[in-house]
Amino acid sequence: MKSIKIIIFIVLIIGAFLLGFFWLRNLSSQEEDIPAFLLLISEQNIEGPQRAWWVSEIDLSVAEAKIAQTLIENNYKVIEPQELRDTISKEKAFRVVDISEDTAISLAKLKGVDYIILGKAVASAGGNIPSSQMRSCFANITAKLIRVKDGRIVSYLDSTASVPHTDLITGGKLALSKAGQDLGVKIIEILKGGKK
Repeated sequence: MKSIKIIIFIVLIIGAFLLGFFWLRNLSSQEEDIPAFLLLISEQNIEGPQRAWWVSEIDLSVAEAKIAQTLIENNYKVIEPQELRDTISKEKAFRVVDISEDTAISLAKLKGVDYIILGKAVASAGGNIPSSQMRSCFANITAKLIRVKDGRIVSYLDSTASVPHTDLITGGKLALSKAGQDLGVKIIEILKGGKK
């Protein structure tokens, strides 16, 4: 009787071990199916210089940060700039603001990225809003969603936003943020729509 209890106990332990093993294996394979994105959006806020994080190796621009946040909130992976620092500093081709599609794809392949979002974001100022100290601030983002494995452009995207503000730079940032969030939502809709 005691030996049967021991055998049952051993069978249960082995069963629990196998169940845990297959559960972890399934979980890791699901994580591998989550597409990874590289964001390369050069940005210019109202009359400021055009900038891009990969050129100066600084933090993401406002539009990129908002697109990244939207993707991450929807369970997509976004490659962080610090993961690319060594690659960018070694390769001069990556140290330009207007990076080409081929160069972007080369960078993405080095880091195992599935999709690139390559584009430009510009904030500009309009006229004064009547009877106030506010100015209209506008942001326009144009981008391409590129699938890295075959270099195919999956979609051309654009987004616009406007924000009234007394300070042009702050208004430009707010408009870029709004347009970036809208672009992130559009990217997710494209991927969920099966246009992979």
